[in-house]
Amino acid sequence: GYKRSMYYDDTGLPFVIPSPNMPTVDTGLVYPGMGLVEGTNVSEGRGTTRPFQMIGAPWIDAVALARAMNALRLEGVRFRPAYFTPTFSKYQGRLCGGVEMYVFDRVIFNPVVDALALIKAIHDAYPKQFKFDASDFDRLVGNGWVREDIEKGVPVSAMEQRWQQRLDAFKSERAKYLLY
Repeated sequence: GYKRSMYYDDTGLPFVIPSPNMPTVDTGLVYPGMGLVEGTNVSEGRGTTRPFQMIGAPWIDAVALARAMNALRLEGVRFRPAYFTPTFSKYQGRLCGGVEMYVFDRVIFNPVVDALALIKAIHDAYPKQFKFDASDFDRLVGNGWVREDIEKGVPVSAMEQRWQQRLDAFKSERAKYLLY
């Protein structure tokens, strides 16, 4: 039977694509964080075979970004340089440099923290080219302070500490309602 600790592919059920932009179980793992890229001028990989797992823009140096992200030693994930040309959406028909995200340990991988680290790395490396769509990003993340902290240079670890107490309280309250 189903256990809350299971991932979809642990169930033995066939995967049914819920959206053309969610083609694999792995896309579902990264989407909670990488969906935030939609609130920026960076391509979230729509129009490729790896949406949300591969991100980039024409002005990003793929090798430098992969090197910077791997230097952070984020848990459960590694990044490789990626080059892609989206067939639709942001930068349609234009060659983009960026990274492809490989989750190798789903248990310790933190999609939101890792995506914010990636967004911050791009923001810091390309301050003239990178842009937030403030209203969209703030809606996606649920507040304005995360974007403002990235713009001020606040470390992602400090942002995580800021929301952790509220997250712990939510998890505690939620526990009594879980059926599985």
